[in-house]
Amino acid sequence: MTSWKAIAAAAAIIVGTSAGARADKAAADTCAAKLNADGKAVYAAVVAANPTRDTLRSVVEREGRSLVMGGKISRGPARENATAAAECAQLGLQ
Repeated sequence: MTSWKAIAAAAAIIVGTSAGARADKAAADTCAAKLNADGKAVYAAVVAANPTRDTLRSVVEREGRSLVMGGKISRGPARENATAAAECAQLGLQ
């Protein structure tokens, strides 16, 4: 599976598990601070795109793919990094 497809699958899992929690930007940023450099890059790109709960999946996919294709993050662990970044970003959207 190519990395961008893996990122899309990971985003679908993350978005699909959200249900009724309250948004907390500080918690999202605290979560993101614990990510590795690639995860932080995905998180920053996703947050900068200003997603909603409804668009988070497509934004993670688009931004993650863009970072991989641009050589800004490693392709191999892209799925794991996108998953972690999406979990953090989701905290700020709920």
